[in-house]
Parts: sequence; structure tokens; C-alpha cells
Amino acid sequence: MNAVASLFSPYSPFVSIDCVIFGFQNRNLKVLVLKFHQTEIYALPGGFIKETEDIDAAAHRILSERTGVKEVYLEQFGVFGKVNRVDSETRSKLIEALDFPETHKQFIQNRFVSIGYFSLVDVNQVMLNKDAVSESLEWFDIENLPTLMHDHQEIVEAARKSLSDDLYNHAVGKNLMPEQFTMNELQNLHEAILGTKLTRTNFQRKMLSLGFLERIEKKFTGKAHKAPFLYSFR
Repeated sequence: MNAVASLFSPYSPFVSIDCVIFGFQNRNLKVLVLKFHQTEIYALPGGFIKETEDIDAAAHRILSERTGVKEVYLEQFGVFGKVNRVDSETRSKLIEALDFPETHKQFIQNRFVSIGYFSLVDVNQVMLNKDAVSESLEWFDIENLPTLMHDHQEIVEAARKSLSDDLYNHAVGKNLMPEQFTMNELQNLHEAILGTKLTRTNFQRKMLSLGFLERIEKKFTGKAHKAPFLYSFR
């Protein structure tokens, strides 16, 4: 059995998982995107569910396989099952380019309902792992994504909305920020997620009122007399 064929043999048909993997770098919210071998087709990292696997376990496995990170924040945010969610022409190009065995073409041509998960990772801790079908894995700014196949752009937008709705949950910043950070750096993260500018004084007041930030007495070693305090999550 070749490497491509082995991707499908132990898995359940009709249900798949697509992962929106968020990172934060240079004031930009990033999304991990794969490119398939010998194509110009871009997609979210995803996969199938083993017959012996819970759905959450499958999502954790896929994320670990893609990023090398095992302890990762993961949240299910939606199910995507429109009748026309898959572009048949794109699927045919993939099957041809990746040389799927005849016995597995039927599997990939099934109708799949996709369960969406988003995860929050430190881009500096990620080891990007390609597989038998992916040519590359790259971080893209969420505002400058390549054209994604099928309904994956819709999935990204739904994940961002879910992340925005949950923005003041401490886990969001805790998983995307370094261990210590300035209030300005945290504000940059929130602005990148929301896609809008925030008022500095209002933002600081809001964050401090939530009670999950701890101010570190040692000041940031920046410009003299203008060094802001560092913070960490409790």
C-alpha cells in the first residue's frame, strides 16, 4: 500500500475535520495553510476520523501531526455541510495530481460533512510537518490568505468570529502571547483578531478589570523613562 492509499484505509467515511490553526506574529493574526503536491490548490489542514477514535481525539491527532505541538488549545466551533460545499472540479484536479489509487477514489468522492476546530499556537514552538499529499505548510496573514479550496474561506471566517466572541477568555491571549508581554502587545493581538483599532485607555481598563492579568514589578527594558510594565496571565 502506498503512502497516499494508507491515508484513507482506517478511517470513517462521510465526516471529516478541518482545522483553523491560529498564530500571532509581527502584529498579525496568522493562519496555517497547506498547498497540495503538484497543484496550486490551498487548503486548511484537515483529516479524517479513525474508526476507533473520538472526534476530539482525532482533532488533537491532526494538530499534533501538523504542528508537532501536543498540548494545544483546541475548540470546536461549527459544522459545515452545505450540499455544494465541495467544488467538484477542484476535487477532480486533486485526485489526478495526487494519483489516488482506484480503490480510494470512491472514498474521497463521498459527500463529507466537516467539523471545524480552531486552535491557538505559539508560532515559535511549531514544527511544520508535511505529509504524503502536501507540498508545503505556511503561515499566512489572515487578511492576505491565498484562495482556499471548497468552503475553507467560510470556515476561516467562522473560526475568527468564534475567536472574537471568546476574546476575553484568558485562554486566547495565554496561548498566543509570550509568557511576559506589555499591555500594548496584548492590545495588538486583540486588534488583529477583531480587525479594528481599540482605544488604549479603555482596553487597559477592561483587561485589568477581568482579573486574570498579573503585573510584573520588573519593568520592560525599553527606552529610558518610558518603559512599560510587563504582564503575564495568572
